Amino acid sequence: MTVSSALRPLSLLLLASTLTLCLPSIASTTIAPQLVSPLSHSAPGPRSSHWLHKQSSTLRLRGGAEEDEDLFADDANDDEAKDEMKARAEAAKGAKAKDVKVAKTNMILDVKGWDETTDLKKLEEEIRKIEMDGLVWGASGLEEVGYGIKKLRITVVVEDDKVSVDELEEKITELEDYVQSVDVVTMNKI
Repeated sequence: MTVSSALRPLSLLLLASTLTLCLPSIASTTIAPQLVSPLSHSAPGPRSSHWLHKQSSTLRLRGGAEEDEDLFADDANDDEAKDEMKARAEAAKGAKAKDVKVAKTNMILDVKGWDETTDLKKLEEEIRKIEMDGLVWGASGLEEVGYGIKKLRITVVVEDDKVSVDELEEKITELEDYVQSVDVVTMNKI
């Protein structure tokens, strides 16, 4: 027995133990299935001259079979898998959309009429006719400015993504017969 043939079983044992230690999840089951320690002098199995037991042209992984799936081959189920992934992604988006809180702003507006003869009750009715998606009118009241002139103070809640404050002010000021100016008194994020 030469030195190289004596070291061959030891090197194969080292290879098998390295695979098992470094890659425990994919360690090969066909490398010396009945491997014994090279220090013992018993034969490794029915084929004592072979430390590697070759059952097919490829090495099988733990738990695998000879008909193992080729990981690099085209699969007819790819389209089904893609459709399933898309459905999961859309479901996740829907779940996120339900969890997202809508950003809202609570504002108090002061709407001033032209003079003391301006009908502020009629002005309030005209303002409440303004409808936009994401706009909710709240409480209102009349406040004294001075010299018999009053202003309308009205509360409004808007969804930030749907209603622009500038657009809302513009729509109110379009009521030129009633409105002299619109001022934002307070603006609080909800």
